Amino acid sequence: MYVAVKGGTRAIDQAHRLLAKARRGDPAVPELGLDQIDHQLGLAVDRVMAEGSLYDRRLAALAIKQAAGDLVEAIFLLRAFRTTLVRFGASVPIDTAAMAVDRRISAAFKDLPGGQLLGATFDYTHRLLDFALAATAPSATERPDQAETPTGGAAAEPLSRVADLLGRDGLIEAAPAPGAAEVGDLTRDPLALPAGRDLRLQALARADEGFLLGLAYSTQRGFGASHPFAGEIRRGTVEVEFEPEELGFPVVIGEIAVTEVDMINQYAGSAETPPQFTRGYGLTFGHGERKAIAMALVDRALRARELGEPVTAPAQDEEFVLIHGDAVEASGFVQHLKLPHYVDFQAELDLLRRLRRDWPATPHGDPVGDPEMAVP
Repeated sequence: MYVAVKGGTRAIDQAHRLLAKARRGDPAVPELGLDQIDHQLGLAVDRVMAEGSLYDRRLAALAIKQAAGDLVEAIFLLRAFRTTLVRFGASVPIDTAAMAVDRRISAAFKDLPGGQLLGATFDYTHRLLDFALAATAPSATERPDQAETPTGGAAAEPLSRVADLLGRDGLIEAAPAPGAAEVGDLTRDPLALPAGRDLRLQALARADEGFLLGLAYSTQRGFGASHPFAGEIRRGTVEVEFEPEELGFPVVIGEIAVTEVDMINQYAGSAETPPQFTRGYGLTFGHGERKAIAMALVDRALRARELGEPVTAPAQDEEFVLIHGDAVEASGFVQHLKLPHYVDFQAELDLLRRLRRDWPATPHGDPVGDPEMAVP
């Protein structure tokens, strides 16, 4: 007989205690602080903020600590908290052209107005383990000589956009004008298909980085007509403005760090549009270069129907990409298989027994299957 395992609140409480113990680890090891997570695991914090749709470094660090480093679980926690917050309105669209840039490169143009700014990047590291990091080093406060070392690197003045170099000659499609159309809000309304580009970009910004990366890779391997160039990758801080109704003019309420990518793609043109370059766009909170590049590649792939191109690849299928890219929804649906399915299983088990009972004998007269392996 198959019997359901019975449990209750006591068992769940014990599971919570075990989880807390496992999360804390060896009590002899100093506990990890939120400042340590924020400053030393900053890229993980950036990802949780981006896919959690909430820009708050401390809350993202708390979610990472609570989730014991499971970033998808941390994203889930941050999104759940976000739903409890009061919404006052929408900010004025951020002006990334006025970004205080600390990294800005282009793979399309070597000589740029303002130059190439490499900034902090893994691009030129040797990918060798640095065992010096395993040693406990004194903090910056204990090494004033190190603490006073200038970090520098940020551009003093706003840098012109690379796409503008092509736009002067009409060789690239124009960027949509700000405020040209009403923008939907995926955090308040469920996604409906077909979706406009505004909602597609929001969904891609919240999508799981690994899923998006795989789709972007597929476009480069021939699953979708794509020949991209990294027109511009820039990272820095931008001001966020909000316009209260009682004032009638915008006021700056803070700054956020973002990564923005303009991808340039070939386009053969149509009866109405001459051959030109088209854009794929990606923007994410914090230092999220890989995610923003993948987002830009998939954004361009999803524009296939709009541009009159054949839809032949998964990355061009709007429903496939947008519905399956959300890590929180995907995680919930996959992990729900851990919940009790006793009734469903018993029904399938009963059906299987009846099918086996009615199954004919083999040509040798032996019953199909191994009797010793039969389901009791």
